[in-house]
Amino acid sequence: MTANKRETMAELVALTAEREWLRRFVLSKPASDGLPQKVSARLTVRRGQKILFFEESYPGGRVRQFALSPSEIPSVLPDKIASYLQADLVTPAASVVLLRSKKGTETLRGEAALRRALNETDGAPLLSTLTKLDREPRRILSGEEPFLRALGVSDEKGRVHDKRQPKFRQINRFLELVSDIYGELPDGDAPLLVYDLCCGKSYLSFALYHYLTAVKGRRVEMLCVDLKEDVIEFCRGVARDAGFLSDGEGDGMSFRAQDIRRLPRDRKPDLVVSLHACDVATDVVLDAAADLSAKVILSTPCCHRYLDRKIAAPDLAFVTRHPKLRGKLAEALTDGLRCLRLEAAGYEVTAAELVDPDDTPKNTVLRAIRRPDPAKMQKARASYEAAKRFVLGDGADAYLTDI
Repeated sequence: MTANKRETMAELVALTAEREWLRRFVLSKPASDGLPQKVSARLTVRRGQKILFFEESYPGGRVRQFALSPSEIPSVLPDKIASYLQADLVTPAASVVLLRSKKGTETLRGEAALRRALNETDGAPLLSTLTKLDREPRRILSGEEPFLRALGVSDEKGRVHDKRQPKFRQINRFLELVSDIYGELPDGDAPLLVYDLCCGKSYLSFALYHYLTAVKGRRVEMLCVDLKEDVIEFCRGVARDAGFLSDGEGDGMSFRAQDIRRLPRDRKPDLVVSLHACDVATDVVLDAAADLSAKVILSTPCCHRYLDRKIAAPDLAFVTRHPKLRGKLAEALTDGLRCLRLEAAGYEVTAAELVDPDDTPKNTVLRAIRRPDPAKMQKARASYEAAKRFVLGDGADAYLTDI
C-alpha cells in the first residue's frame, strides 16, 4: 500500500470518528508472521472524550487493547495499516476498503461515496452509535490497594501489571462471589471469623480482609493456614505492612504454618475459603470446613489426579481409554463427589465458573451454604455411596482414606 492510500484511509477514519459516523474499523490478513491476526476498533467515549478503542487479537485467544483520540489517528494509523493486506472502514452511509494483493497491487474502494455522503450532510452525525467505555465491569478492587503492590500485582502508581491482569480479574471475581453470599454471614458487631485454608501466598486472604473491613465495614478475625513456613512468614510481613496483622487480641489477620487437619475444633468459622488447594488438599479443606460447621464455604479446586488413577467403571471405558478425556472426566467426577459429600454434611452446594477459561483452566468454584435438612442429607449420603460404587467399584470404601 502506498503511503498516500494509507494516509487517505487514516484521514477517513479520523474524520468519521470525529463526526461520529464510524461504526467499525478492521485490519485483517497480516502481511507477516508475529502480527495480531486481526485488529478491530470501535468508536466510544472515555471520560467524556471520543476515542477509537482498539483490540488486537493474537493466536491462543490473547488480546491487547489500546486507544487513540481522533487527533492521533492520522499520525499513528498509517503504519498499522501498512502491516495488513486489508483494511475496512464501516459507516452508516458507505464503506471503504483498502486492499493489497499478493503482487503488490493496491486498491482503495468507497472513498468517493463516503466523501459525497459527508458533503451532502455537512458532516453532521448520521447515526451515532457511541458507547461509553466507562461501562466496563465495575471491579471491587482498583489496583491501588497497598497489599496488591506488596504482592506484585500492581505497581507503585496502582497500575495492574499486564502479566497479573488474569490474577487481578480472578481476585475481583472471587470478591463478587463473596458479595453474593455476604447476606448469609452473621449480622451484628461481633467480628466475623474467617479461615483461609491452604492459603499459599494469600492473594485472596488480603483481598477478602480488605473487602470485609474497608468495603463492608465489618470487624474481622481471619486465620490463614498453610504448611509452608516461608510462605507464612512472607504473608505476615505483607499483612504487617498493610496494617492488617492481628495484635493477638482477636481482630486482624493471623498466620499459622500447620496441617489444617490439626486445627482446633472449638470454634465455628463463619466463612472458609480456599483457592486452588492442589488435588486432595481440596478434599482435606472441604472436610475440615464441614467438620467445623462453617456457615459458608468457597473453594476453587486445583488438579484432579487422585481419582484419575482410581476410576474403575467399565461402563465409562469408552471415555477412560483416552487419557485426555479421562482427565476431564476425573475432574467432573471428583467435583461431583465433593458436592454430594458436602450435601450429605448439610450444605446447599452449587458449582459455578470463577473467571474466563482463557485466564485459567482451574476455573470452577464450589459454593456451599450450611442449611441442614435431615431428609436431604440422608438422600445425599445414599447418592454419594452409590456414585462411589459406580465410579470406583471395589475401591469405593477406600476412597480418600489414604490422604
